[in-house]
Amino acid sequence: MQALTLEELRSRYGARYKWLVLLTCMIGSVAAILSSTIVNVAIPDLSRYFALGQERAQWVSTGFMLAMTLSMLMTPWLLLRFGLRRTYGGAIVLLLLGGVVGGFSINYQMLLAMRVLEGLAAGVMQPIPAIVILRAFEQHEQGKAMGIFGFGVVLAPAIGPSVGGFLVELFGWRSIFFVVVPPCLLVLFLIQRFLASYTPTLEHAKPLDWKGLLLIGVSIISLLNGVVELRGDMSQAVILLVLGVTTLIAFIIYQMRTKAEPLMNMKLFRYRQFAMGALVAFIYGMGLYGSTYLLPIYMQMAMNYAPSQAGLVLLPAGIVLAVTIPLAGRLADSYPPNVLVAIGLFLLASSFALMANGSPATSYWLLMAWAVIGRIGLGFVLPALSLGAMRGVDNSLIAQGASAINFVRQLGGAIGVSMVGVVLEWRITLHQSRQALGIDNHRNAFNETFLLVAVLCAVAVITAWYMREKPWQKDKQNNMTGL
Repeated sequence: MQALTLEELRSRYGARYKWLVLLTCMIGSVAAILSSTIVNVAIPDLSRYFALGQERAQWVSTGFMLAMTLSMLMTPWLLLRFGLRRTYGGAIVLLLLGGVVGGFSINYQMLLAMRVLEGLAAGVMQPIPAIVILRAFEQHEQGKAMGIFGFGVVLAPAIGPSVGGFLVELFGWRSIFFVVVPPCLLVLFLIQRFLASYTPTLEHAKPLDWKGLLLIGVSIISLLNGVVELRGDMSQAVILLVLGVTTLIAFIIYQMRTKAEPLMNMKLFRYRQFAMGALVAFIYGMGLYGSTYLLPIYMQMAMNYAPSQAGLVLLPAGIVLAVTIPLAGRLADSYPPNVLVAIGLFLLASSFALMANGSPATSYWLLMAWAVIGRIGLGFVLPALSLGAMRGVDNSLIAQGASAINFVRQLGGAIGVSMVGVVLEWRITLHQSRQALGIDNHRNAFNETFLLVAVLCAVAVITAWYMREKPWQKDKQNNMTGL
């Protein structure tokens, strides 16, 4: 099928065209999130199959998030250089390839490489829906659009672990990699039908900031490995952490002084709402992704549930989340986003605090209820965080801003997963040194780790209040006409 121009597609589909584009982006995001979350329930099986310790097993999740964090910084450049159609289509092909080849992995190195490939694809796709919403929808429709988008996206983490648990039990861990194949094929069809052709011009073809990408890449890899080494060689951990912080500072200075198109425009952080929103996104990412990694392992190792039961515990919470997000999206059009974000983070922190009090007497249904509380909180945060941080930002910085918010959230998530793995191993070892390691000691170690995640989310509640919108910003429109 020959690609049509934007004008031809708008003429054919009218006012509903922007919703068709959003639907296309939403299904691709579902596939990407599915590939991210469905693997967590299989971590115990992967550990046994490849004879991995906890410090290596967590890289199945961390490697994905690391690649995702780095590649999402390239999205604005890719969109300018290749357009939405080619950028999004290329990312879907990479995600499809990673899923198929990953399912046939013959060793841990091959598996990890395919997880990194999937992460690269997911990172490119991550900021695109927010860019589409902020550019194509009027401000009074943005909350509704973000809510509808969120409704679709939460189906992946809601259904993914449940389906993944049953697949692991019935067909083994390889089957979970093939789950992304149907949605990827569907999205490739929708791309051909609904996304416009795009011919880059010389003024768009700005060079990619490779120096900035190298600096931030070295920084993130050093920080993550430094966190992991805290339970091993302390001197090496200090060297890696110092290198990570140093290259991070160098990246910030370089981005401020470079005359080329920056990878991350530091002018964004002159807007107080954006700066506070980015900090909230970072802490929120640490808590959310750290707990998402922790919960399926907790259910299997500490509570002795089967993989299917470990995945099923999140299903009611996911359904509640799917209902909450559209409602929260409508509220985001009428109420200050910082208030909604603070309420959501408080509920999320409460959920983790309740998990931290788990005991042998805690029933499966009570664990479900605690997860529901957290997902209600998540439903309040998701539509409001991006909108709250981006309102007031100049139109020319929207693409960079959407990418940056997702970047800091994923960076927080990658660090959070590593930190959770390190803290969990530390607490298990501590309990083991006190007495013979048993199920109660496992549970105590997990409970203490959940408490840490709860504290992180509580800190983010305080930060969210500083995302308040200034009076003069309330009337400013942040929409653009292009897609």
